[in-house]
Amino acid sequence: MFKYFRKHFTSRLAKHQRQSSRLVSKDGRCNIEFGHVEEESRFVFLVDIWTTILDLKWRYKMTIFITAFLGSWFLFGLLWYAVAYLHGDLPELGPLINHTPCVENINGLTSAFLFSLETQVTIGYGFRCVTEQCATAIFLLIFQSILGVIINSFMCGAILAKISRAKKRGKAIAFSKNAVISKRGGKLCLLIRVANLRKSLLIGSHIYGKLLKTTITPEGETIILDQVNIDFKVDAGNENLFFISPLTIYHIIDRHSPFFHMTADTLSQQDFELVVFLDGTVESTSATCQVRTSYIAEEVLWGHRFAPIVSKTKEGKYRVDFHNFSKTVEVETAHCAFCLYNEKDTKAKGKLGYDNPTFVLQEVSETNETKM
Repeated sequence: MFKYFRKHFTSRLAKHQRQSSRLVSKDGRCNIEFGHVEEESRFVFLVDIWTTILDLKWRYKMTIFITAFLGSWFLFGLLWYAVAYLHGDLPELGPLINHTPCVENINGLTSAFLFSLETQVTIGYGFRCVTEQCATAIFLLIFQSILGVIINSFMCGAILAKISRAKKRGKAIAFSKNAVISKRGGKLCLLIRVANLRKSLLIGSHIYGKLLKTTITPEGETIILDQVNIDFKVDAGNENLFFISPLTIYHIIDRHSPFFHMTADTLSQQDFELVVFLDGTVESTSATCQVRTSYIAEEVLWGHRFAPIVSKTKEGKYRVDFHNFSKTVEVETAHCAFCLYNEKDTKAKGKLGYDNPTFVLQEVSETNETKM
């Protein structure tokens, strides 16, 4: 009993470690971090401030948004307070009765902050206003108005751009939970199901894959994230997909495929990660987007195929049942790709009459000796 629990715990722990070490999560996020980045390289993020702002998470973006406005209001509030203080407009400085202030009704730091707020957001209550007495106040009013428009345009534009990014369109693209390996068209294939949850199409869609694994070169170099191209096909064509209903994409496991030497028994022991990409253009916004997901060895089912999900109703409409989207059923499948193709070669040679291709006909001369 103890050995059983230890084996079970060890397998679960190994599975958890493999799940956590994947490069791309199921929802497409990349599990990678950069260490010891030089300071010169960090400066690039400040130069391209627009992309940096767009890539930030919402909590950081809203923090910058609020800080930018509150900071500018408070900074200019201090400048307005300084103008009033230097000109002697504050009540504690004891101005004369006929004294004309730079800004009417600024009595302290709070009123200066309120005037800064009214100026930058163009509220204009009319209770506080700039007079003709100070050229400095007029220049500060113009400068704050221009800077306020710039801040408002940049921050509001960044928020609208992030909301309208095509990355959110990718959330409506669903991949099957597992990949399967079975026969399709007489060939052993790796199949994945993908669906578009919106009725709007992705124009010019293209599907491809990358197999990530650790390899050792003949020179002894270890490459941890070695990438191998995986070509996926769709019966409707690989380009310009009519992506209105779920599609089943497949990769033919031939002699040039990295899956060719894997078998049903050794598949779960392999250490690889299959990353699948879908590129397309959003029909409504004409923005390009990329959707990706990944599959590790435990998520590839040998000898399964996907259950049908598209049917036709009595009214003539086509119905997609997403309850069976990731559901698979077991089917009879060859133990390995080599077995399947070897079986085909044997049958082909059998039809030609070569039951034993290694048989070699040899002529033997016999001598007939007759004893009298």
